[in-house]
Amino acid sequence: MAGDSEIFEYVPEEVKVQSTLHVEIILKPNSTWTDEYALEQAKRILNVTDITKVIITDFGRDEERENIESISVCDANELLWENKECTMHDVHKCYYVYRLNSDGPQNEDLESEELSAADHWILPCTDFHGLWESLIYDTDIKAQLLNFVTTTLLFSEKNVNPNVITWNRVVLLHGPPGTGKTSLCKALAQKITIRLNKKYSYGQLIEINSHSLFSKWFSESGKLVMKMFTKIQELIDDPEALVFVLIDEVESLAHARKASFGGTEPSDAIRVVNALLSQIDRIRRYSNVIILTTSNVTEAIDLAFVDRADIKQYIGLPSMPAIYQIYKSCIEELQRTGILYPDETITSLRSQNYENMSDMVSLSNVLQQVARKSVGLSGRTLRKLPFLAYALHIQRGVTTLRCFLPALSKAVDKQFKDREDLSKDL
Repeated sequence: MAGDSEIFEYVPEEVKVQSTLHVEIILKPNSTWTDEYALEQAKRILNVTDITKVIITDFGRDEERENIESISVCDANELLWENKECTMHDVHKCYYVYRLNSDGPQNEDLESEELSAADHWILPCTDFHGLWESLIYDTDIKAQLLNFVTTTLLFSEKNVNPNVITWNRVVLLHGPPGTGKTSLCKALAQKITIRLNKKYSYGQLIEINSHSLFSKWFSESGKLVMKMFTKIQELIDDPEALVFVLIDEVESLAHARKASFGGTEPSDAIRVVNALLSQIDRIRRYSNVIILTTSNVTEAIDLAFVDRADIKQYIGLPSMPAIYQIYKSCIEELQRTGILYPDETITSLRSQNYENMSDMVSLSNVLQQVARKSVGLSGRTLRKLPFLAYALHIQRGVTTLRCFLPALSKAVDKQFKDREDLSKDL
């Protein structure tokens, strides 16, 4: 079909055609379809499907139900707001056919060391399925990160001289706890693996256990870091694999060296930082590796590491509009599972600016009020509150949205009261 693209192109989002959709076709593990045949069937299904149906899981034919897990039309909602008259025939589409790995994380142990140095996932995997879509931010940080990684790979593929233009393949996300930094790193690794599945057969995500790499023996920690990166090098050596190295709370490994000086002999912390920096410098010449890091305490990170980060992005607490969207996604999940009786709909904030207010939309106004008084809570806390609201104030099998929203409001009040009581005890 004219306008269709089956291979991901390295084009930053801001210069792509405005009406581009990314279509993800997930095959069941026991599917006998080839990727090419699955692509043909997905195109046929989408030609007769309403574009507003973002995720398709209900298929009309037996062979479709036996082979296809789902078809996801990414970015469809945004596209509809840009052009309410567009259809599936009017847009440029990029297709990705894949299966989810269900093995879960494997422990990576260092030889001769009784410690779990890292968790290791084969991507794309079920553990991170849907994680990217669930993350809601006030800025376009997700698009920026996608652009960074694809540009990194483009420069490598085109053999741009790194002595003329420098990039280190390092991302640093920093900000308060609970804002989704680690989840965003994992979701990014999954999404990039999917988008580049024509270039790389699979992805590898290695989450380093920073605390376990500190040895009780003086001077051993630096050696453990070297051993860890030796194992990572084995993964990088496979040209079919796209490797992501995740270092959560990177300040544990990249602690500011100036705080460690005091004697003639360098401390173990200095050796660890030196080892980490040398390994980053060594693997940056490989085209199939990205280093993702997070920190809650940026002032504790060594400046040499911060300088190596190509992107240093602050991830703050969500604003009222972001909180509203988080609550909306939670309500939709409860309605999907039948816990909330789906007799009423929460509208988006944007639609409320265009539509006349009705009784149904008034519940959206109630949710706005709950979101407004939730400002100051982290994303991690916000996603717990629907469960707490149900557990503390409803306690029955099924309820309505009209009954649920007051319970959610009470759960928010209790969260702030508990914080106040805890701060008094401290």
